[in-house]
Amino acid sequence: MFASRNIIKGAFYASKRNFKVGVVGASGGIGQPLSLLLKLDPRITELSLYDVVRTPGVGADISHICTPAKVSSFVGNEQIESALTGCNVVVIPAGVPRKPGMTRDDLFNTNASIVQGIAETCAKVCPSAMFLIISNPVNSTVPIFAETLKKHNVYDKKKLFGVTTLDVVRSNTFVAEHQGMDVDTLKVPVIGGHAGTTILPLLSQVKGAKFTQEDIEKLTHRIQFGGDEVVQAKDGAGSATLSMAYAGQIFTSRLLEAMSGASDVVECAFVENNLTAAPFFATKVHLGPNGAEVVIPFTNLSEFEKAGVEKLVPDLVAQAKKGIDFANK
Repeated sequence: MFASRNIIKGAFYASKRNFKVGVVGASGGIGQPLSLLLKLDPRITELSLYDVVRTPGVGADISHICTPAKVSSFVGNEQIESALTGCNVVVIPAGVPRKPGMTRDDLFNTNASIVQGIAETCAKVCPSAMFLIISNPVNSTVPIFAETLKKHNVYDKKKLFGVTTLDVVRSNTFVAEHQGMDVDTLKVPVIGGHAGTTILPLLSQVKGAKFTQEDIEKLTHRIQFGGDEVVQAKDGAGSATLSMAYAGQIFTSRLLEAMSGASDVVECAFVENNLTAAPFFATKVHLGPNGAEVVIPFTNLSEFEKAGVEKLVPDLVAQAKKGIDFANK
């Protein structure tokens, strides 16, 4: 009954494998629905849920879902090593959410320390895992995670991802609504980063779409600041939790497909590469058993998109430096 891709896209792939997946921040606004969705993936045989509070209740609730994955829950700093030991993939939505008026950079001082601590533990107990960073600001937390792994000599750039799938999800949704297209046929490439104007949807590459310049500018702005739309609508009660959980599940399950042997898995992600002056840049990535097997260069940009890249790269450089400096202080 869960086979419909309208319920959970990409959840079932013919080649079934056994993976242990850890969710750090599992009792939070993103972590709970994300853990629920991951419980539906038949490739996951063990789902390890960790948070500093309330994880046993979340784990008990999710464990009643009739799918094969065994659920284990861990709570408190003294149990994080047990939670992550042996994980093949670690998904990290931990941290504080945005509130009205806050930017992702406003979250830096709190979430930077949280992410660094998680990275320290991962380096110790699951250094060969794939690490999927959702904690904002992604443009800085991914470099923090990388620098921390480097200190322990366990960094593999192919295995560290900033999850920018929500930008693709929003792009697909907004373009489909605007153009009257079938959203299931859309996959808008989104490059750059994962904050404000560093997010750049490549609308010129949407086949069959007819945009005016005004359309492009308005849609691009809406995609870039879609998170603000949700924060304001929730009126202080949270940020984009459900859509982010959905996007996080999509990327995790697509990565598990690739780790299981699928040869045609391509997703956008924020990874280390040399496509620009920024050390990390979101672009299409060919996923495989070892992670980011091939970073795919972005090509055929419109003049509007070229200008967008020129503008966003200095911001990405500065935001990466902020994370690197934090990790090395």
